[in-house]
Amino acid sequence: MKRKLLDVLSMLLFSLIGLSWIGVASANQPDFEQLKKNYYDAHPGKGSHADYWEPIPIQKYWNAKDFYKPPKTVQGEFGRDDCAGCHQATSPGAFHAWKNSVHSDLAAIRNLPDSDVRAYKKQKLAEVEANLVKQGLLEEGQQLNQVGCIDCHGGVGKETVNHAENLVMPDRAACGSCHLDEFAEAESEKDQEWPQKQWGKGHPSHAVDWEANVENTIWAAMPQREVAQGCDMCHYQQNKCDGCHTRHTFSVAEARQPEACATCHNGVDHNEFENFMMSKHGTQYQTQGKAKWDFEAPLKDAIAKGGYTAPTCQLCHFEYKGEYSHNLVRKVRWAFNPTPAIADNLGHPWFEDRKQAWVDTCSLCHSASFAKAYLDAADKGTLQALAVEQEAKKVVTKLYEDGLLVGQKTNRPAPPAPEKDAPGGFFQLFWAKGNNPSRVERIHADMWEHNLIKHYKGIFHANPGGFTYTEGWSELMKDYTNIMDEDTRLRAAAGKTAPAPASASASSSADEKSGDNSLLISGLLLIVLGLAVAYMVLRPARPQKLENVEDQPEDVSEQGREQE
Repeated sequence: MKRKLLDVLSMLLFSLIGLSWIGVASANQPDFEQLKKNYYDAHPGKGSHADYWEPIPIQKYWNAKDFYKPPKTVQGEFGRDDCAGCHQATSPGAFHAWKNSVHSDLAAIRNLPDSDVRAYKKQKLAEVEANLVKQGLLEEGQQLNQVGCIDCHGGVGKETVNHAENLVMPDRAACGSCHLDEFAEAESEKDQEWPQKQWGKGHPSHAVDWEANVENTIWAAMPQREVAQGCDMCHYQQNKCDGCHTRHTFSVAEARQPEACATCHNGVDHNEFENFMMSKHGTQYQTQGKAKWDFEAPLKDAIAKGGYTAPTCQLCHFEYKGEYSHNLVRKVRWAFNPTPAIADNLGHPWFEDRKQAWVDTCSLCHSASFAKAYLDAADKGTLQALAVEQEAKKVVTKLYEDGLLVGQKTNRPAPPAPEKDAPGGFFQLFWAKGNNPSRVERIHADMWEHNLIKHYKGIFHANPGGFTYTEGWSELMKDYTNIMDEDTRLRAAAGKTAPAPASASASSSADEKSGDNSLLISGLLLIVLGLAVAYMVLRPARPQKLENVEDQPEDVSEQGREQE
């Protein structure tokens, strides 16, 4: 009897502990309604330059919140089965992507054995259902059978939708209604603040990339809107989630592979994908990972259960102090591009703490000693490249201030509003008219916005050619050479005095020549003196002096030579 009582009390105790943990978990769970409100309140829409541009039709897909309107070509109220039946015929690619997705058959998740690497999704599904119950979108105890077209394009739990009036393109908040934790993690990127205000709050990050787009003056100023919207095709992560989780499959296994990042993280000013693939990490991924690694394993189990033998973009950038989340900026130090404001503060605790976090990440595979040594080298290599670019920048800025740029006084139209003119500015990569930009400015724009960034990305992604010879340093040297040549040519053409660095160089050269001449003269004098001494020592004995007066001039002459 006593033992039974103890068993009952034990069960009661464990139940109370379980309930307390549920309460704690519930208390720590993000509030969806507050998250959604914050998301919409902070969304920039068209931004502060809204008066200078108008959206073109394709942009309703990049920012559906502000620009999407349902098509009027299909009229009527349609139910769940209607959506699938119609789209199977009209857009079979989208239909079959959805049909093969987790969304189409949630029962398959519930039936996974615990030994399956995807079994963690059972808990995720339970969390999703709990979120929906809390929002009043699902009955207590009710299970989701599938996420159909209408749940995303009409509203979770809706049975019908008026296609011409209420159809929507899902945004981040729509995904967040189910995927609450991921939504909250991604939105938390907006909380990042730089200690010396090197970047604005939350920047740079996926969570504010649309804001970065619409607040860019040349993007707003460009009359070529079809070209400008190319930026939107990457800068829409703030608006929706299918940049990484491609619709309508929404595969997490896809999103865990480096190619998922490649669409945006490639090219002249953010060539992370190329650098990764050319590094030893990329070599392992291509030769081992594609065939042997299991990308269905969650990132926290990637090494133990997924079989990873090298990192991917996601394994490094999602991790922070042993946790993995959709906040990817918790270790950001150099950000998008190296600047003096960052370089001058690398010793600040904010930067040092993040560097240590990177050492911890790298230590998943390397020794801490190796990780620190490499990160130190990468920092110093980036500082060296930045110094070269900054020296060149001063030269270009001085040419502008002195009015010596080609056509500066005769053929330099102002850029379109709201852009402001400046030497070597970002706008000069996307706009040109007359002699704006001049050749030397365009070289510098390429130097700081392309080649300096490629150098930094190459060294930090451990691609040797990406920062030494193929890209990075060698290209920076070419830019530097061209800028210095242009400076000399433009100043010579204007009859101006050469700038300080060139003067110092010329003075140094003159001093060297003067020194060479002095050495030559000294050498000749030593040779003459040596010959004279030799002659005095080796000359034949002199005959006795004649008494004859006629011999005296010869004596005088000899004495004169000796005095010499």
